[in-house]
Amino acid sequence: MNRTARPRLLDLYCCQGGATKGYQDAGYIVTGVDLAPQPRYVKLNPDFHQGDAIEFLLAHGSEFDFIHASPPCQLDSDCQRIMDREHPDLIGPTREALEAVGVPYVIENVAGARAKLRQPVELCGLMFGLTRTYRHRYFETGGGWSLPQPHHPRHEAPQAKMGRRPQPGEFIQAVGNFSGVAIVRDEWGVGWMNRDGIREAIPPAYAEWIGGQFLAAAGEVAA
Repeated sequence: MNRTARPRLLDLYCCQGGATKGYQDAGYIVTGVDLAPQPRYVKLNPDFHQGDAIEFLLAHGSEFDFIHASPPCQLDSDCQRIMDREHPDLIGPTREALEAVGVPYVIENVAGARAKLRQPVELCGLMFGLTRTYRHRYFETGGGWSLPQPHHPRHEAPQAKMGRRPQPGEFIQAVGNFSGVAIVRDEWGVGWMNRDGIREAIPPAYAEWIGGQFLAAAGEVAA
């Protein structure tokens, strides 16, 4: 990695850009890729490519310093299992392509996919000062670096049941057709997103922390 220039990051399966915003805040120049058109992402970051994430990764991944991949989580989410819908499992194929490219990476997914990830680190909103969303997500690292596991504060507040409007003192489950979009949008700092984008996203604070951890690790290796 060129330590005199801003690092370049590839955000695969970027959706509306929760991860991209965090990496931008950490100082990265980000390129987003998603199979579907993402006009809300483009409002955040014009460097967007619509197409197959794995194909783009294999063709261009070596041009980047770091890669973040969030393969579709619907297969392993509680909400989608309840609805009995079929979805592709792209964690394995994405990892295979990342390893072929050889660039340091992180793969993110939901709790239901934890067993498919290699020694994942768990992140929770409480670790980053969030007061209305727990939002547990799991992160596998590869390509010669690793993340520390932050302390996980105890959960004191109950979480609203899926699909029900949160009551005072309850945390919001930002999944499905959830209530409290404006609250989550404000807490995460994702004013350009709608409900669909939020329920697919990680809070930018997670990616900002990960990006900083990678830069610190890369600096130590270079030194």
